[in-house]
Amino acid sequence: MKYFTIILNIILAIAIIVLYVLFLSLDKDHKVLADGDTEAVATPTDISIAYVLEDSLLSNYEYFKELAGNLDKKRQEMESDYTMKAQGLQKEFEGFQRTAGNMTMNQARAVEEDLLQKRQNLMLLQEKMGQDLMKAESEVNTQLYDKVTNFLENYARENGHALILNVKRGNAVLYGDKGMDVTDIVVKGLNDEYNSKGTSPQTPSVAADTTGTN
Repeated sequence: MKYFTIILNIILAIAIIVLYVLFLSLDKDHKVLADGDTEAVATPTDISIAYVLEDSLLSNYEYFKELAGNLDKKRQEMESDYTMKAQGLQKEFEGFQRTAGNMTMNQARAVEEDLLQKRQNLMLLQEKMGQDLMKAESEVNTQLYDKVTNFLENYARENGHALILNVKRGNAVLYGDKGMDVTDIVVKGLNDEYNSKGTSPQTPSVAADTTGTN
């Protein structure tokens, strides 16, 4: 899965948001009304926060595994097609080198120009394949992001969570109580939703080869 750097930025600037919420809550706790009563406000302990472990989510979410499998299959097909074309062109060059001595100057020049054009087309094909794969990965990212965030929005509303953090190695969240970890629950919910629909994810679109290499 190293080809996929899936970013699930569910909450942006997590540390700033949390500190801001806590600051407002603490500030309001000390505000006194005109009649002398302390204003009833939500304290930091009233804020329900949960988190999801990104690695565990991706490795267990069936929808993502199918998306990734489809994309990897498409990548392998493109690599195989490119390799076949490159090997075919190499054989043509070798054949030209063997027979060039039996050609007239004009014939040799024509064959050489044709081979050079095919090599240029092959280089363009390689560039195009790279662009197509980047586009397909972007489509995978979008589909995954939409699925997960839509589910989490409903899950958070039903369970009273104000924040659901995306936790992965290297991000700002260095510790979270295990009781706040809802990864397994979310994965089960996502898989139940995916399996209940009984439909496969849309295969990433990759344009057909139009470079005329051969």
